[in-house]
Amino acid sequence: MGRVKGTIIKRATRDLLKKYPNEFTIDFIENKKIVTKYVKQKKFRNSIAGYITRLIRKQKTEENRKK
Repeated sequence: MGRVKGTIIKRATRDLLKKYPNEFTIDFIENKKIVTKYVKQKKFRNSIAGYITRLIRKQKTEENRKK
């Protein structure tokens, strides 16, 4: 089982994905660089970038299954 993300991380992630849906990719390093513009704290930045990566990958696999 993975570690449970806090509501602050989830809320911030959803907000960033709503505001900037086309900026993020399935690459954690790229997402971390993008999130750095919006979040200055290292721990939150990494958690948010990881959660964004996970959600984007999940979206991509669901899209591929539908095809």
